[in-house]
Amino acid sequence: MTIEERFDRIEHLTAGIAEERRKDREEYKTLWRDGQRQINELGIGLNALRNKVEDLAVETRLRFEQVADRFDQVGQRIDQVGGRIDQVGERVDKLVSAIGQLIAKPSN
Repeated sequence: MTIEERFDRIEHLTAGIAEERRKDREEYKTLWRDGQRQINELGIGLNALRNKVEDLAVETRLRFEQVADRFDQVGQRIDQVGGRIDQVGERVDKLVSAIGQLIAKPSN
C-alpha cells in the first residue's frame, strides 16, 4: 500500500467518522427537541389539571355551603315542629286532665 493510498484511506475513514458525528448531532438535536416538546406538553397538561382541581375545589366548597345552609333550614324546621309537638302535648295533657275531672265529678 502506497502512502497515497494510506492517505486516501485515512481521509475516507475521517470523512466516515465526521459523517457519523454529523448524523449523531442531528439525532441528538431531534431527541432534544422532542424532549422539550414533551416537557412543554406536560407543563400545559399540568396547568389544565391544576385549573380543573381548583374549579372542583370551588364547586365542592359551594356545595358544602349549600348543604350546611340546608341543614340549618332543616334544623329550624325541626325546632318549629318540635315546638308544635310540645304545644300538642300540652293540649293533650289539658284535655286528659279535663276528661279526668269530668269523670271524677259525681253525676246528678
